[in-house]
Amino acid sequence: MRAVFPFSAIVGQEEMKMALMIAAADPGIGGVLVFGDRGTGKSTAVRALAALLPDMPIVPGCRYNCAPERSVEACPQSCEFHGLKPAKLPAAKKMQVPVVDLPLGATEDRVMGALDIERALSRGEKAFEPGLLARANRGFLYIDEVNLLEDHLVDVLLDVAASGENVVEREGLSIRHPARFVLIGSGNPEEGELRPQLLDRFGLSVDVGTPGDVKSRIEVIRRRDEFERNPEAFVKKWSRKDAALRRQIVKARDALGDIDVPDEVLEKASELCLALGTDGLRGELTIIRTSRAAAALAGDKTVTLKHLKSTAAPALRHRLRRNPLDDAGSGVRVDRAMAEVLG
Repeated sequence: MRAVFPFSAIVGQEEMKMALMIAAADPGIGGVLVFGDRGTGKSTAVRALAALLPDMPIVPGCRYNCAPERSVEACPQSCEFHGLKPAKLPAAKKMQVPVVDLPLGATEDRVMGALDIERALSRGEKAFEPGLLARANRGFLYIDEVNLLEDHLVDVLLDVAASGENVVEREGLSIRHPARFVLIGSGNPEEGELRPQLLDRFGLSVDVGTPGDVKSRIEVIRRRDEFERNPEAFVKKWSRKDAALRRQIVKARDALGDIDVPDEVLEKASELCLALGTDGLRGELTIIRTSRAAAALAGDKTVTLKHLKSTAAPALRHRLRRNPLDDAGSGVRVDRAMAEVLG
């Protein structure tokens, strides 16, 4: 198995790393959108995070990565384990959290799944061949150059992201299966904008840039060169720090339900969204959920304004309306509003 660059060895890009860890601690936040220059470690960070997470238990042989504890609904109707009780399922095994790449040129059949032509021709059976969404269940779906994604695939992702299920109605098939994943998108904003409907589905949005100082650039080159010359030794060198981050994420997941959010924080989150003119209430819901995850990662029992300040920009910068009279970037507008509302 090919070695993956350690998450803890990534130089800089602190906002991106924190956003990915928050999404790993609470996958319900809605994923992460990473915009920035090419060669700034976007895809490296996503794959490193998946390798960082603890292995997940699955039903062996299940094509949908289903968890063994799903009882009577252990697997979808199109799976041979459908309807079996846990006592009759094969002994659970563990697998690494999947990271599935969604290529820009993928067909809808490849993404959603379709009729298994081979079985239909050889056995005369009408069977379902799962697609990329099935493989990504309980893992990460990564889309590079997400702003160039075809409209018909954007529509598919919007439906699945809203329901957590993939529904296939075609060629005489009627299939639904779980498709809950952390959606990670990356791209270069100079190559095109993202459709507003999909943009709003991302919980967090971060900007990454090329390191601007010589010291950081040299450290990036040094670590990458060391990794490419001897991947196993490099991974072992950083294994203790990766293990510490893994424990931090696991503890945060367990603690999420016990984190208190005071009324003061709720009021400030609403005031901030009002000051920025965000549409709907998804901004408040996301910033509160993100602040709770940040508090859990920090080992705190209560969400404070400190957590709110640290998560406001990635939670809100992609939800702002265009203001023709203000040519400041969205990040600057969020910082300005935070200074007025939060002090």
